[in-house]
Amino acid sequence: MYLLVGLGNPGPQYASNRHNIGFMVVDEIARVHNFGPWRRKFQGEVCEGQIGPHKALLLKPTTYMNESGRAVTEACRFYKIAPKDVFVFHDELDLAPGKVKAKLGGGVAGHNGLRSTSAHIGNEFHRVRLGIGHPGRERVTQWVLGDFAKADREWLEPELDALAKAAPSLLEGDLGRFMTDYSQILSPPINGHKKPKSADKREPSSKGGEAAAGTSKQTSKEASKPAATPSGSAAEDAAPRNAMAEALMRLVSPKKDK
Repeated sequence: MYLLVGLGNPGPQYASNRHNIGFMVVDEIARVHNFGPWRRKFQGEVCEGQIGPHKALLLKPTTYMNESGRAVTEACRFYKIAPKDVFVFHDELDLAPGKVKAKLGGGVAGHNGLRSTSAHIGNEFHRVRLGIGHPGRERVTQWVLGDFAKADREWLEPELDALAKAAPSLLEGDLGRFMTDYSQILSPPINGHKKPKSADKREPSSKGGEAAAGTSKQTSKEASKPAATPSGSAAEDAAPRNAMAEALMRLVSPKKDK
């Protein structure tokens, strides 16, 4: 049994908060993998199901963020789940919106939900860090407890879908494979090939950080160059033909009266 925990705060007033992106991920996992109904247990909401060949329990603690570890440790104790088989999805201020990183173990980086979880089961659990961006120190509380904007849905919904579909490789413990699968689901190749770069995209040149546009248009300097004149055998062939034409013209032209 694997335990997948989404961190957040309970209640409809928090449902769309940036701080609740962990709840959003496990909700999407439950939907994509056809889990059973949610029910109240372990000081949270849980549902069970299969992710690939693996049996998994999804958990949304209802203890509020600062006490998330209480729900996590109860579920682990009941099912005898080791910390290494726990995967916690949480918001991350230090990652740009839409950026995702996964790791095993590590610090809590000031996140109260991670701090509580670590206090109850130790540090050796997996963390899936979900970037929400940093608004500046003075606005952190307002930011994390604020709702995602409508414009955020353009990256948020595809991210949630890709995370849910890549979950089987996450449970295999291969974080590199998980991130690869996530990236490919989010931006699939075209006909088995990588997407081509736009022709108009500017890339730095090897000199002085200059940029060059990937187009085939002539520069004004090139356009002003005179056309090349014939040379070699082509020029030699043209000379006799011109001389013969001039001779014929003299023969057929009427002589002017003196």
